[in-house]
Amino acid sequence: MSIRPLRAAGRSFGIWAGAFRLDDRALVADAAAALEDMGYTALWYPGGLRRTFETAAVLLEATSRAVVATGIANIWVNPPAESAEAFARLDAAHPGRFLLGLGASHGPMVERSGLGRYERPLAKMRGYLDELDASATPVPPEHRIIGALGPKMLALSAERSLGTHPYLVTPEHTARIRSAVGAGARVMPEQGVVLDSDPASARATAREALAMYLGLPNYVNNWLRLGFTEDDVADGGSDRLVDALIAWGTPEQIAARVRAHHDAGADHVCLQILGAPGELPLGTARSLAAALLD
Repeated sequence: MSIRPLRAAGRSFGIWAGAFRLDDRALVADAAAALEDMGYTALWYPGGLRRTFETAAVLLEATSRAVVATGIANIWVNPPAESAEAFARLDAAHPGRFLLGLGASHGPMVERSGLGRYERPLAKMRGYLDELDASATPVPPEHRIIGALGPKMLALSAERSLGTHPYLVTPEHTARIRSAVGAGARVMPEQGVVLDSDPASARATAREALAMYLGLPNYVNNWLRLGFTEDDVADGGSDRLVDALIAWGTPEQIAARVRAHHDAGADHVCLQILGAPGELPLGTARSLAAALLD
């Protein structure tokens, strides 16, 4: 496997941030360099309807060691030929440091955005990978990762990519994924975190971040498979669901949740710091890094 910073033995941590897509490139570059210096080995950012790969270039140019990963590039938005060309360009400039994360998105989001009818997402992903393989500049399987939750997409991720990047999952789910994909695939979950020890305000911040996802069947169905109930996913989510999905408390308490993912079989955990939308909260990241690396 040639994604070098994620290959090292031991536990590795990254930062997942929508704010990496801010228009202020100098601000983003400075933050990326600072996060790398703190010890974070990967910088993840969500895909979108524009500038999917421009963000990667900014982050890669600002750092020298960290992997930069899309988490996740929407296969309904980014044509495979464009993704292959962007990967070739970024990998040539920064060998072994760009990881193409791919996902089939969600029916309500795809159809509401006018991207087409959402159907047969597994077949759509398989066809997308076929086109990446057949491209004039193929994207090697070890340089792509799939956002997968269900068993069939997980099997495809293990067969045809580096592994899987699951989002909004628990350590228990990480253990199930590890069992499903085997020892050879990478498991790199996202973990939402709130640096706040007050239960009421921490859960309020978490619920605000979860609100959109409680309306997406892929996530809800996954939580139901984990043993949560219809009551847990109603009315903004139960305390039980919120506490299971979002780690809140002191840096040490959050670090314990991250360790639980590693103990369950995760190779890498990327933290999404909640509560400061549109910002890159470096102070919080620094406090968490100290606890994670302790």
